[in-house]
Amino acid sequence: MGNAMIGGRSWIGLASVAALLLLWFGVTATGLVSAGRFPSPADFWLSLTQISLRGYAGGGLLAHALQSVKLVVMGFLVAIATGVPLGLWMGWDRRAEAAINPVFLIIRPIPPLAWIPLAILWLGLGDGAKIMVIWFAAFVPSVINAYAGVRNIDRPIIEAAQMLGTPRWRMITEIIAPAAAPMIFTGLRLSLQASWTTLVAAELVGALAGIGFVLNMAQQDIYPGMILVGMVTVGVLGWATTAALSLAERRALAWNVAGRD
Repeated sequence: MGNAMIGGRSWIGLASVAALLLLWFGVTATGLVSAGRFPSPADFWLSLTQISLRGYAGGGLLAHALQSVKLVVMGFLVAIATGVPLGLWMGWDRRAEAAINPVFLIIRPIPPLAWIPLAILWLGLGDGAKIMVIWFAAFVPSVINAYAGVRNIDRPIIEAAQMLGTPRWRMITEIIAPAAAPMIFTGLRLSLQASWTTLVAAELVGALAGIGFVLNMAQQDIYPGMILVGMVTVGVLGWATTAALSLAERRALAWNVAGRD
């Protein structure tokens, strides 16, 4: 039954993509939208061929994509390495929450892009500034969901472990973290999406490569076809990394995924 439902959802998804492509062909072929405002499939293909074979904005599509993936992965990894432990700590220790949460509540509403001027001032125009901006975008969801995961654990489970004299470190690694893992992975998905959303804006400033740099150059060149290539590339890369994270979740939390299916 579960496999049939998954197969049905896949066909519905493919049908939606096909309908979108047909709409694109129809709108551009009938001239409802001019090629100067939105590229036709032929314009998209020519732009894709150009950046893939001859290059654009100082590099080929693969080189730009690898640069963007590198920035996203580094910012994402730093975010989960700092955000998840902080969220677990705040959720477990009332004193830590009392000390850290007021500061977190002040920082949390600040848009990630607002950190760009400080990131450039502190780290220059290199990759470090871009990673910092991506880190902040991914940091907030990872903290919130790790914190919520701990707070959603049934208290009797924790109390029973305490009554048995479970050491603090084993309590965290063998009870708290596994029980909060589903919420943590939810936060990781949100963090990854935030990383890709922030990447393009981070690469608009001082970048010499990357998909955001391609989009910026295409906008200056008034090149709609290349703009769409950049947008689609970000979408494909975001989908691929999210799929990889989902696979990791299914393997790490097979018991939870099986229960949902």
